Amino acid sequence: MLTIARKAGSGNRPGCRAAAMAALVLVLAALSGCGDKAPPARPGQALANVNGEEITVLQLNEEIQRANIPAARQQQASKQLLQALIDRELLEHAAIGEKLDRDPKVMGAIERARSLIVAQAYMQKRLAKVAPPTPGEVEAYYKAHPDYFDKRKQFRMEQLTLAARDLTPEVRAAADGARSLEEVAVWLDAHGIQYGRSQATRSTADLNAGLAKKLLEMPKGQLFSVREGERAMLLALAEVRDAPVPLTVAAPQIAQFLVTRKHKELAAAEVERLRQGAKIEYLNKELALDANSTPAARPESRTGTTAAGGAALPGGQPPPAASSSAAASAAAPAARPAAAPSAEGAAPAAAKPAPVPDNAALDRGVAGLK
Repeated sequence: MLTIARKAGSGNRPGCRAAAMAALVLVLAALSGCGDKAPPARPGQALANVNGEEITVLQLNEEIQRANIPAARQQQASKQLLQALIDRELLEHAAIGEKLDRDPKVMGAIERARSLIVAQAYMQKRLAKVAPPTPGEVEAYYKAHPDYFDKRKQFRMEQLTLAARDLTPEVRAAADGARSLEEVAVWLDAHGIQYGRSQATRSTADLNAGLAKKLLEMPKGQLFSVREGERAMLLALAEVRDAPVPLTVAAPQIAQFLVTRKHKELAAAEVERLRQGAKIEYLNKELALDANSTPAARPESRTGTTAAGGAALPGGQPPPAASSSAAASAAAPAARPAAAPSAEGAAPAAAKPAPVPDNAALDRGVAGLK
């Protein structure tokens, strides 16, 4: 509070009154000016200034964290990320200048992003206290899935890939009479049919149980075909070998898988709890769920092999579906247990580059060539 003392008898003089008013005006002007100034930035906090907008250390650190850059590369990556932040600030400034931030589509996208972020933050808070699986639980999962681990088999296959339209009865007949895939390739060359040659390696941990059983029953060199959309593969089983994965190698990924599965289950339960306690009224009755339907059955964005967005379990088993997009994305991505390491058990297959896309067709069924 500003207190102005006035000496008795002095206020009647015009000069004193004028001086007092001038002083009061100066003080009030100084006080009002203080409210317009932003608090000074902490030393070292700002890394760049773009058209008056600061880019701070906190923003750069968040970019580094989101990019999951290891500590050894952060110094080098910081320069590139800072340039990316500057470019983003320039683009945002230009967009605002054209009032694109007020465009209905842009505003809708911003609101959707905000809603997803807040919903995910809520779910992540609820899942933060999930206890890691005990060694006993990890071992129990290991023993319950011998085909994924202890008794895992690995299949090596030679394959020819051609257009599905070229898999004609004549090609099938030529394959029926061939003693090897090489003979089929010679026949295709002679008839001008284009194809690609490659190898595929899969295991009993990668394939569904029915398909794995068929491959185990095939003799070495057996030819079979797979069709997938506009492609077809002619394959020959080249080798089947034991590829066990010890518990010591499998345990970390099994533990991560069990945590992820628990996250999905708890996320689905939490959304269901919120639904039970909420008053939901469908204003468009045509979009309401049927009486026999459950929220978990709703379609989701297919970013993985399951509707919930997570990776399928070994053997083609999908993880429990979350009951909403928020629940699915809040839970960590499902990690395949260490069911598919290399035959030597040195590293999980999930850490390797994805195999030739043709391999995915093996999961869709096999038609044996006769």
